[in-house]
Parts: sequence; structure tokens; C-alpha cells
Amino acid sequence: MDKTIYVINPNCLVEVTRGLKASLAPFEWNAGPRIECMTLRDGPPGIQTEQHVESAALLVGRLVADLEQTRGDQVGAYVIACFSDPGLYLARDQTRKPVLGIQECGLLTAMSLGQRVGVIAILKTLMNRHARAYAAAGIASRIAGELPLSLGVAELQDEGTTRARLLEVGRRLRDEYGSEVLVLGCAGMPQYRAWLEDQLAVPVVDPTMAAVAMALGRVLDAG
Repeated sequence: MDKTIYVINPNCLVEVTRGLKASLAPFEWNAGPRIECMTLRDGPPGIQTEQHVESAALLVGRLVADLEQTRGDQVGAYVIACFSDPGLYLARDQTRKPVLGIQECGLLTAMSLGQRVGVIAILKTLMNRHARAYAAAGIASRIAGELPLSLGVAELQDEGTTRARLLEVGRRLRDEYGSEVLVLGCAGMPQYRAWLEDQLAVPVVDPTMAAVAMALGRVLDAG
């Protein structure tokens, strides 16, 4: 198939994009759509505040518009790889192709795996934004709780610290909040998903993987 799914990392950290590319390798096969991971090089160094979200949103919309003009025939779908879904609706205005935000897709996948969903955020600064999104989507009653790692996007590359915090926060969400399934609330943690699932014995959803799986379904269905 000659279609490409463009996975947009809306921050400027190329190491995050490399991690996305590595985690999504199992989703590619010879006859299937290509998956291209892109770094928003003018984006902020991590989406960690409301200002970061708003500034990245315009850049995401502009990138999608540019890709539609330059590569429109080969585009199968777009995935915005940030849990705040920056520019999701703006990007959808630029194209008739599917545009998937990883927060929406991650939560939809999690709700198919358990009744009570726990979200592992990276920082407290965006948790109010997330809560508003859950309420707007009508799924707030399914969110058992959300807790932060208190680590920035760049700090997620420190494997020892990140694993320790993931285990601590994940256990709290499981044991104290009754979470039956956990969602990683950032695109920068796919390398920890399987390990955390084994440690906690509950399903753990990486939202970018969930979004790309949905995008594959849409692209293949479209032929």
C-alpha cells in the first residue's frame, strides 16, 4: 500500500521521535501503510504547560496544511502524538483524511479493557486540562484517577528514575484508586509500557500505539 500514516511529535525533542519510531516498528509490514514519525522542530521542548499546548496547536495545523499540499495523495492519516491533543480540531479542518489524537484513542482503548481507568500524567500542570477533556467527552465517571510522575518530557529518558516513578504511581492508581487499566499520559513513554504491565499485572495502554492501531484500521478500510 502506498499510503503513509504521519505521526507528528509536536515538540522539538528528536529523542522522543526516535522512541516513537522504535515503538511503532511492529505496526509496519511490506504490504501495509508506511509510518513516518515527524518532529515539530519549531515546537516547544515538551508539551508541559497551557502555553506549550496553544503554541504547538498552530504549528500542528500549519504542518498538516503543508503536508496536504505537498504530499496529499500519499497521506493515509495523521496522528498527533501528545496526550494534550494540541491542534487536533485545527488539523481536522485542514484535511478530509483521518486525524487522530492520542488522548482520545488511548482512553477509548483503555475503556475497552476495563471499567475504571487510571491515567499516569507526567506533570501536574496539565492535569486540569485533561480533566476538562474527560468531562467534555462525557467519560469523567470512567476515570478512576490521574496522578503525575513529576518528570518533564526530557527527564523521561532517564530510565532508572522513570521506572521507579512509574511503578510508584501505577501502584497507587491500582491499589488506592481502583484502576483496572492504566494509560500512559504522554507520548514519550512507549518503551516502558510492556515492563509496567508485567510489574503491575493490569493492562497498560500506550496512547500513541492505540492511535496508530486505529489509524491503520481507517486506512486499510479505505482501501
